[in-house]
This record gives sequence, C-alpha cells and structure tokens, in this order.
Amino acid sequence: MIAIVDYGAGNLFSVQNALAYLNITCCTTDDPAVLEICDGGILPGGGAFPEAMHRLHASGLVSIICEQAQKKPLLGICLGMQMLFERSYEFEETQGLGLIPGQVRLINSGGLKIPHMGWNDLTVLHPCALTEHSKNGEYVYFVHSYCVHTPDENVSCYTEYGERIPALVHRGFVYGAQFHPEKSGEVGLAMLKNFARLCQ
Repeated sequence: MIAIVDYGAGNLFSVQNALAYLNITCCTTDDPAVLEICDGGILPGGGAFPEAMHRLHASGLVSIICEQAQKKPLLGICLGMQMLFERSYEFEETQGLGLIPGQVRLINSGGLKIPHMGWNDLTVLHPCALTEHSKNGEYVYFVHSYCVHTPDENVSCYTEYGERIPALVHRGFVYGAQFHPEKSGEVGLAMLKNFARLCQ
C-alpha cells in the first residue's frame, strides 16, 4: 500500500483519484504508524513552502518521513518535491527535509509569465525507474513559481522555462516531480505506475 501524506496542505484528492484509476492501493494518512508499515509514500504539496513546512512539523511527521525515506520509496509532487531539498527562499529562508542536496529559488523566467503554468516537454538527463518507457519530448503539466537548484547527478529530467528547470529528481529511494503526474495524462500515469512498482 502507498501512503499519501496528509499534513493539511496538499492536493490529496487528485493524487488519490489517479492511483485509484490505476487500481493502486493507497490511503491518506497523518499517522506515523501507518507510514511505517506502508510500502512507500507520496508527499503532495500546495501553497507556499514556509507554511507547508510549518504544517509538516506541526503534524509530527518529519522524523518518520525522513526515516522511512532511507529504506522505501518516497515521491514528492510539486511543492512536495521542493520540500525534499535542504532549504527554500520563498518569502523567507526555510529549512526543508534535506533528503536531496539543493535549494529552492524563484524561477529566472527571462520575462516569461510567472507562475509557470501549463504543458512543457521533458528532456531525460539521467534515466531512473520512473522514466522507464519514457522518451524525450513528452509533455507534462506544471504549476509553480519556484524551482530547485541541485547538482545534475540528482536530475532525471528537466524542462526549459527561461532557465533549465529540474522536473524529475532522484536520489536513493527519494523521487520528486515538479510537475503534476496525476494531471499529466498517460505520461504522468505511467510514471505513477512505475513508482507503484517500486513499492511492491
């Protein structure tokens, strides 16, 4: 079973509906004991980084998420991906989970509209389990104003929007999608299916 982490800030239902469509067993939970027994976790996200991290700390789930991420798959989505990194500078400097080296900063869009909202294509830099059967040029759906800065070794796919933006990251058991796989049609659903296979 895959646990969708419920910390009071995140689009749980679209992720839950996508997994249900794929016949993947999942639950939404804020219970550390459930996170401990599940086969993998998804960290969704919505809103601003400081408030989301505050809510995650208040939920008492930070330590169990970090502990479980050392031994079973974890997927962060959108803001949930950004929270996997060391810190963000959205409004103020805020510490993240520190599971992947890097920081989160405002997109240097070169005059393009912020937030970055809509469909953009992916370039595969370092294939990972989630990109199995993926190919360059496939489109996925983004909604974000901030992006991560991390060494290329952690970047599985990127997109271009004023600058090169890490779109799919991977380190150890930890994966992150800046886009919304649950809203990205067959391409996104295939990645969720690949993630579920990792959790078996």
